[in-house]
Amino acid sequence: MNESDKTPTDTETILMALDQISQTIDVMTSVVGRLRNYVQQEAAAADKPKEPQAELQADRILH
Repeated sequence: MNESDKTPTDTETILMALDQISQTIDVMTSVVGRLRNYVQQEAAAADKPKEPQAELQADRILH
C-alpha cells in the first residue's frame, strides 16, 4: 500500500473521530447543564424557611 492510498482513509477516520468527539462534548455539556440546574434548585430549596410542622416532626423522639 503506497502513501497516497493511505491518506484519504486516514483523513476520513480522523474526521469521523472528530465528529464523534464533538457529539460527545455536546452530550456532556447538556448533562453538566442539567446537573447545574438540579444543584441550583436543591440549594434554593434548602434556603427556604421550613414549615413549622416539619420542625415539630424533627423535634419528636421515637422510642
